Amino acid sequence: MKRSGWAMCAVTMVCLNMVWGQRSLDTIYANASKNVALFFPSPIRQAIVGSEDFVFSYDREEAGYFGLLQGVEGVDSNLLVITSDHRIYAYILKYAKKLPQLNHFIREGDGIGKIGPTKGLQVKEDSMKDETSHFDRISKLLLDGKPKNIMTKHKKGIRLRLEDMVYDGREVYLVLGIRNRSGIDFEVDRLEVFRVNGSSKRRASYQEIPLNPIHRYGMPKRIKDGEMVRIVCVMSKFVLGDKERLKLVLEELHGSRRMELRH
Repeated sequence: MKRSGWAMCAVTMVCLNMVWGQRSLDTIYANASKNVALFFPSPIRQAIVGSEDFVFSYDREEAGYFGLLQGVEGVDSNLLVITSDHRIYAYILKYAKKLPQLNHFIREGDGIGKIGPTKGLQVKEDSMKDETSHFDRISKLLLDGKPKNIMTKHKKGIRLRLEDMVYDGREVYLVLGIRNRSGIDFEVDRLEVFRVNGSSKRRASYQEIPLNPIHRYGMPKRIKDGEMVRIVCVMSKFVLGDKERLKLVLEELHGSRRMELRH
């Protein structure tokens, strides 16, 4: 567990000692083939699960109102969430092959307590900097290695390649390469990552779920003609199901060029 994870545990243990006995915790069931969505009344500031058998993904760059939960068969665990209004939510996590519920809409009254914005209860800024430095160190090591090729797409002189997927604790590092031989500079508008379930030909069963990067390393604003760049997207750990695929989308700013890469 990284320093920020330990810091959060220390923060919440103080609160849980005061509020844990007030009510029993609800149970949320998850598996690896479906995403269980949790919608909170306020943006998620921090979240942590007790076991690596479960993964809770949420937008850490721009605080969002929902997170996605997945889990594999193993021991029961727990989820702890602190929202931007300092409310604490806690749940028991269990694996289930068949899920009784896919969407959970959380109310303020479902929280187990609230912490004040005091200096001693907040995660220290240097812990967050340490985490960013850790992401940068791993990313640099990956880019220093020899490029690989998991999948590649060429279109109008632009090549988008997924070179590697590296799991490290609670994160996944996506190593990407972009080459521009189009004769025109390519201004990057967005580079997005999705997990795809089903076939686009059968829209009723087709689903695209965005995976928001925790951190980007080496992301350029412009790729000059003749230039090759390599970048790393750091994601919260995810596991693709048997019928799921990974999709990458690269779009041009002030232009119509668009690349889609599916794995």
